[in-house]
Amino acid sequence: MQWIDRLRGPGWLGNLLAIIAGALTTLAFAPFDWWPLGLLSIALLYQGLQQLAPCQAALRGWCWGLGLFASGVSWVYISIHVHGYASPALAGLLTGLFVGGLALVIALAAWLWARWLRPAQPGWLACFGFAALWVAQEIFRGWFLTGFPWLYQGYIHTDTWLSGFAPIGGVWLLTFLTILSACLLSELRLWKRLPHAAAAVALQLAIWLGGKGLGAIEWTKPTGEPLSVALIQADIPQSRKWDPDHIQQTLSLYRDLSYAQGPVDLILWPETAIPVLKTQAQGFADAMAANLAEQGTTLITGIPVDNYDTGELRIFNGIMVAGTEENQYLKNKLVPFGEYVPMEQFLRGLIAFFDLPMSSFSRGPAVQPPLQAAGYRLAPFICYEAVYPDFAARLAAQSELLITISNDSWFGESIGPLQHLQMARMRAIESGRWMIRGTNNGVTALIDHRGDITARIPQFQQVALSGWVQPREGLSPYLRWRSWPLKIGVLVILLACALGRWRRRDEH
Repeated sequence: MQWIDRLRGPGWLGNLLAIIAGALTTLAFAPFDWWPLGLLSIALLYQGLQQLAPCQAALRGWCWGLGLFASGVSWVYISIHVHGYASPALAGLLTGLFVGGLALVIALAAWLWARWLRPAQPGWLACFGFAALWVAQEIFRGWFLTGFPWLYQGYIHTDTWLSGFAPIGGVWLLTFLTILSACLLSELRLWKRLPHAAAAVALQLAIWLGGKGLGAIEWTKPTGEPLSVALIQADIPQSRKWDPDHIQQTLSLYRDLSYAQGPVDLILWPETAIPVLKTQAQGFADAMAANLAEQGTTLITGIPVDNYDTGELRIFNGIMVAGTEENQYLKNKLVPFGEYVPMEQFLRGLIAFFDLPMSSFSRGPAVQPPLQAAGYRLAPFICYEAVYPDFAARLAAQSELLITISNDSWFGESIGPLQHLQMARMRAIESGRWMIRGTNNGVTALIDHRGDITARIPQFQQVALSGWVQPREGLSPYLRWRSWPLKIGVLVILLACALGRWRRRDEH
């Protein structure tokens, strides 16, 4: 057992194992879906932090985070190098800084665990405490500096029995149960004593079989008749999207593909499908809407919305029901550097990456009503917004359908768009609602209220997806309460860990 102690103790060997363990987690997400590796990865980290001092634990946590984010989100290199025109060396440096910065959040969590929260003896409180801390760091990571809510552990279980808990507490409840399961499986001290081992087995069965049982519950119910929809995937290269010489060709392509669909209830164009400011494209959009309305079709499209209400020009990333005046939604969660530049006064002009087209969007209001189309309310999410659990839940609770538009061309043929699709599926499971997902070059899909993809088309092809969606009504527990019950539970567990640590120090 000496080699196990070496891996758990400080030193390069344990840190190397942490990097490998973090990388294993990426294989648990889409498109690989080897979900048991996610449990193994967390178990290795949990055990690797048992004997370390706070600073050593921070380094171990940073190494694990480095493995996770280097393998899981380094596709941002494509955006920076290919579309941001940075040299390979500069793009590599910026990607490395991004990955290393994200890993600092894991390092902080590991330091807090070793410094303030880790019980003196491994056991039940340690397992629950580590799971609570992990949820807390994911929530923090989704909020700090506008957040990067990617690669949450709960997404690993989009297709496992644990997904049955998503309508109860959302993806963060799945994260808690995932981490708890991994810690319990690795806690040998519990398994050596029969009463504790029996309790651990019972709890694991309750978690996994409970998820299967909950998955059979219909939290929402159909309302009205199914709607026929057509999603236009034009596959416009990112290099041509904002080129003035290609705008007319782009609009003609969307027009022709839409007219070819015949009568359907809804036609959806993706994010900024109309690459012209709304005031300039209003005539085209109204004419399209009028022609399609003659066959009973409503057009919904992404479009940059210009506004002069404050006396100066502001541009929003928007989605609108064409042919209507105020039936639109303005994106609130903007992508750093892609849609706005932090510290703009210092960074603009330094390199081409900080001067990307349409990287000066304004932030839309935090509270907006859903879209109204075909007699139903549609909760709209533009690209990145679909990965914010509580943000999406608020709009979903006011709707009968979910609709998301995106342009994942920034990430090429990487795993990024497939990870994005997995998160969109989780939003459908949490809310018990169908999702219509339209993108420029994939993944364009229809997702039912259980998160299953009912129809999709290949990526990087110029084609339309036709299908049916069923509006649904009613509120799942998660839509009703969102993550507040879980957050309170997490806080109580962390306070119990901290109190136990404080009392032990006071006794000594």
